[in-house]
Amino acid sequence: MSERHLLIPQYGDGSIADLLPSALACLGVPGETDRLGLGLDVDHVCVLLVDGLGANALAAESAAAPFLSSLPPATLTTGFPSTTATSLTTLGAGVPPGEHGVVGYQVRLPGEERLFNMLRWQLVGDGPKVDALTAFPPDRIQPATTAFARASAAGIAAVQVAPSYQDGSGLTRAGWRGGGFRAAYSVGDLVDGVLAAITTAPKTLVYTYHADLDTTGHARGPGTRAWRFELANVDRIAAELATRLPARSALIVTADHGMVELVDRVDFDTHPVLPDGVAALAGEPRARHVYTEAGATATVADTWRGMLGDRFLVRTRAEAIAAGWFGPRVTEDAAARIGDLVVVATGDAGVVRSAAEPMQTMMAGHHGSLTPDEVLVPLRIHRT
Repeated sequence: MSERHLLIPQYGDGSIADLLPSALACLGVPGETDRLGLGLDVDHVCVLLVDGLGANALAAESAAAPFLSSLPPATLTTGFPSTTATSLTTLGAGVPPGEHGVVGYQVRLPGEERLFNMLRWQLVGDGPKVDALTAFPPDRIQPATTAFARASAAGIAAVQVAPSYQDGSGLTRAGWRGGGFRAAYSVGDLVDGVLAAITTAPKTLVYTYHADLDTTGHARGPGTRAWRFELANVDRIAAELATRLPARSALIVTADHGMVELVDRVDFDTHPVLPDGVAALAGEPRARHVYTEAGATATVADTWRGMLGDRFLVRTRAEAIAAGWFGPRVTEDAAARIGDLVVVATGDAGVVRSAAEPMQTMMAGHHGSLTPDEVLVPLRIHRT
């Protein structure tokens, strides 16, 4: 796949950043705009986020998901990178990554030697133990007012139904603060939790998260038999919700990213040349933030382009921002977290780290780049 086949996120009228503002507009929240043209005349909205469900994969395996496949087909784009921490914040804040500042799975924050894992909200590697929620307050890392906060201010009950580990986590507080939380301990409890939450007020916005398809894709690969079995489970969850939601409700099913099978692994930790001039390597195999030593950015860029060839795009921070990867506006804080170089895969390759990231290196399925399989996610809507 060449550069021209990559997909820049459609911020403003076709990305997951536009979904909740559109839903809030349909629920009558002043100042919100239905950017996606949803046109929903409803009192209740449930957004089911299926981690790892790409639109192309759903279309290819439609037989495993008869309910979802029966709904009118539409798609959204993720933000960049197409990874969970960035996407969940993009969805919850309703703004692109360049504005909310969660610009990757792992980044280097200014003034920190260690990398910061934005999914787990913790510093990575050896060093003094740090209370990350105190040292890196989520509302400082991500200052935008969330969709949940805007809904609550307008008198709409906003509730997240998700695994208990997400309750009060840094990522939840970054993207979803301002609403309530109900823990889901199983699939059945997730469905029951949504049904309980959506009837708590005359108007409600419920967001629920399901992770098992992503887990299966990472472990076994997207499109495998195990993945198809898990997709069938997702389809049943959506069908159960659609059947049981109260009148004047909309069920919206979408995802945070798709996934590709990693075939070609370039190992940074054993490569004889790639580490030269690199101070820190963050991100993930298909979307790397490369932080260079002082004055070394141009040399490192030339080296990486020469070694990786057309399997990857190597862009400077300024080039990636100018290309709109992170959105039309990038704040100073967000820009400071982006690598001196941003490196994305164009095909089925990834830059792995066998020593520093052994489990990630061995995963079958990966995401993060700008290919359609990773960036395009479904937008399926059922109205009651």
